[in-house]
Amino acid sequence: MAQATLKESELNILVSTNPAKGYEILGEIEITSEEEVQGKVTVARQAQPKWFAMGLKKRVEYLNKLNKLFELNKDEFVKRTSLEMGMPKELSESLVDGAIDELKWNCDHAPEILKTETLFEDDKEINEVVYEPHGVMACIVAWNFPLPNFVVSVSQALLAGNTVVMKYSEEIPLFSKYLEGIVDKAGFPEGVVNFIYGDGNIGATLSDQDIDFLSFTGSSQTGRKLYRKAADKLIPITLELGGSSPGIIFSDCELTDQFIENLFWQRFLNSAQFCDGMKRLIVHESLFDECVKKLETFANSKIIGDPTNLETELGPLVAERQVVKLEEQVKDALDKGAILNCGGKRPEGLQGAYYEPTILSNVKHGMRVWDEEVFGPVLPIVNFDTYEEAIALANDTQYGLSGYVFSQDKTLAGKALSDIKAGAVNTQNAHFYRPQNPFGGYKNSGIGRQGGKFGFQQVCQIKTIAREK
Repeated sequence: MAQATLKESELNILVSTNPAKGYEILGEIEITSEEEVQGKVTVARQAQPKWFAMGLKKRVEYLNKLNKLFELNKDEFVKRTSLEMGMPKELSESLVDGAIDELKWNCDHAPEILKTETLFEDDKEINEVVYEPHGVMACIVAWNFPLPNFVVSVSQALLAGNTVVMKYSEEIPLFSKYLEGIVDKAGFPEGVVNFIYGDGNIGATLSDQDIDFLSFTGSSQTGRKLYRKAADKLIPITLELGGSSPGIIFSDCELTDQFIENLFWQRFLNSAQFCDGMKRLIVHESLFDECVKKLETFANSKIIGDPTNLETELGPLVAERQVVKLEEQVKDALDKGAILNCGGKRPEGLQGAYYEPTILSNVKHGMRVWDEEVFGPVLPIVNFDTYEEAIALANDTQYGLSGYVFSQDKTLAGKALSDIKAGAVNTQNAHFYRPQNPFGGYKNSGIGRQGGKFGFQQVCQIKTIAREK
């Protein structure tokens, strides 16, 4: 957990603490002042024309150099991810590797995706489309996947010729500062990549500046505020917001041990702190009791503890406030008649932002665990009888980020994938999160897409040029 405090020197600082060890202090970072935010945007504005003019080939070289530094410093990125936000080491390694792979994909495919395209041609004229940058992008990202959030939100914008002013969540200022140092080592021209530090107030200050494009990853509540600001400026915005993704288990599924393990991690990976995780499980009534019991048994076998220990399977949440909100949501459900199948409390003997993997049944509309996004290790499970009932339950949410379908009947699964109102859906042995795929949501889960050719188009102005031959 990080928090803004006031030192005797009267400098506002962020204090970064370890959520796994009783919030011991890890370090401090000075909060960027309003004047400094303005200055960062100004230098980004000055740098942008030259950055674009140097050409895509040269920009690819800079991003490839940065990726080499990511590879060389992988162990440090893993360590800092585990220490500051509590991600288990094995998962941290996997996600850092994934970020490196995605940046490589972006660099390899940018020349093809951003090349000039001919739309019409005859003996007298030619019509082409070219991709140009918006200009200065303000980028505000969450804490839950530190390095991937940089690659997903920033790398395509830089390759397209934009310059960036970036703010990470106040929960991981030390990671952000370390990343800034690695970016500096890559030798980008001054003003191309800029970092600022602070809480939501500093993010609001950044969004008020003379920017051309805004990218935000975080809560739907904050996303709405930024959307209004973008509308006032009449600038484009990408919003990757919350989710309450459904998973539907149809009656033909076999609840093998492997199936249950995969199902569990679809919800509880990273202590369930990821936006597109399966947050509501909808199970056919013929399998309901068996599914709940097997998930309960598997959950009770998981090792919770220090994320830097290799045997740890579930670490803490990022901050005390996350645990408090989770406790409030679970209490609301229990007060309204939900059944606690396992978990539901902080584990004994651990000091920090820990919460046991929790399974709730007899969950109904009107309970916070069903109506709200639950960003922590709690899984509500409900049953259904008919296909129509399952789809109605799946779509009974203000969100529409992702959805998961479990069935051996490909025709049935295909229909369900179509009927779920979400930006990304998959069956049990397929995966939608790949560098070439777009990522984003319906409804309150966001606006726009990141990733693949669609993400590149999002960070570009698309210009049509009609000229005589």
